[in-house]
Amino acid sequence: MICTSVAEYREVLPNGGVLIALDLGTNTIGTAFCDAGWSFASPSGLIRRTKFTKDKALLVAAIATRETKGIVLGLPLNMDGSESPRSQSSRSFAVNIKDLGLPILLWDERLSTVAAERFMIEADMSRAKRAERIDSAAAAHILQGAIDALVV
Repeated sequence: MICTSVAEYREVLPNGGVLIALDLGTNTIGTAFCDAGWSFASPSGLIRRTKFTKDKALLVAAIATRETKGIVLGLPLNMDGSESPRSQSSRSFAVNIKDLGLPILLWDERLSTVAAERFMIEADMSRAKRAERIDSAAAAHILQGAIDALVV
């Protein structure tokens, strides 16, 4: 099931559970997980994109590391809230992973990468370390926003 509203997603997962967030990029997929009580999100691994079947297998392996109950997928919207070509790519990705059997929440990810990078700069992280961690940090930012909205 692909959800576009927090209320709908909350109904599908009334007991909470571990969620994985995905920040889709052209070359990588940043991942992050939250705890089962939806309190905090933490960056996780990075999937280097190749062919979709390989990417999906790596995603399945990441999901299997925890008792994951749902997916939060970043939806890159334009600043005015309209859809972009990358939005359609994320929607297509959601359709293609729907068969994993986990509910998927499409979450507005505007400025997630900017916020994650700002946080890493404030933490005095080097450019090299920021470059290798930015996608997973953005996924954690996306997930934190989603779980904050879910627990209201």
